[in-house]
Amino acid sequence: MSKTNVLSRSYQSDGPFFWLLPLAVVSLGVFVLPIIQIVGMSFTEATFRDPSDAFTLASYGKLFSNPDFVSMLVVTLAFVVPSVILQVILGFAIAMFIDSAGDRRLPGTMIVRTAVLAAWALPGVVAGVVWKMMFSELDNGLVMTLVRFVSPEAQPRFLSSSVPALVSCVVANVWRGTAYSMILIYAGLKTFPKELYEAAVIDRANLWQRLFKITIPVLSPLLLICVLLITVQTFNTFDLLRALTGGGPGRSTEVIVLNIYRTIFTEFDLGRGSATAMVLLAINILMTWVYFRFLTNKEE
Repeated sequence: MSKTNVLSRSYQSDGPFFWLLPLAVVSLGVFVLPIIQIVGMSFTEATFRDPSDAFTLASYGKLFSNPDFVSMLVVTLAFVVPSVILQVILGFAIAMFIDSAGDRRLPGTMIVRTAVLAAWALPGVVAGVVWKMMFSELDNGLVMTLVRFVSPEAQPRFLSSSVPALVSCVVANVWRGTAYSMILIYAGLKTFPKELYEAAVIDRANLWQRLFKITIPVLSPLLLICVLLITVQTFNTFDLLRALTGGGPGRSTEVIVLNIYRTIFTEFDLGRGSATAMVLLAINILMTWVYFRFLTNKEE
């Protein structure tokens, strides 16, 4: 079949272009055009009061010269790094438990799986509100009640002190996002060659030897993909943090996405907010490039 016939067939109703056209139109209107608009706006000093479109680098100058810029990046990394590490470790542990319990037909496996997935199914705003009530510093807060039960004189400040507030955000995000890594790793375990375990048992390898010399090396490509995907998601976490702390107290939990929201919708600075959004976009592009680079090397 000639190349012309292949192209003409692709544009017919039974070809791929016909069915991909609606998705392309939606992607263009929802993703591509807003990104182009934000890129252009970042090179202006536009505000809601003065929608100037004059080209300038002043917004980037204000952003990078602002002393709060470095602290915002530090807060973002302090939120992202432990969140990703804990999500992968806990997701791996839960996936291993569910897989082992399923092989042994232990009761309660479905309950554990459902409980973990329920946290992931909750909208971020709902999860943030729930954890805000749990971390309430009043006497009716669940965590406060547990702390007072152990130490009646304790006066913890979960959300009104800088470091505890950031730790609370990490805890809430890990609780919500662990299910995602659990699903990916559990899917990998279901395709895991059990013959390797049988050979290891014959060679009298203990549990830790099987874990670090068989399971983790075999699943390492999947674990790397899991880390990359969770990192991108965590960098873009907004709804949970907005409902839980809103970036406070002060700006101690203000990550990049919350800074963009505050800059645009509170300070009405469209130019600097768009410039900050470009920093986040650059981080996402870098992580996406690493992800596809890894997939390409794996296929080769």
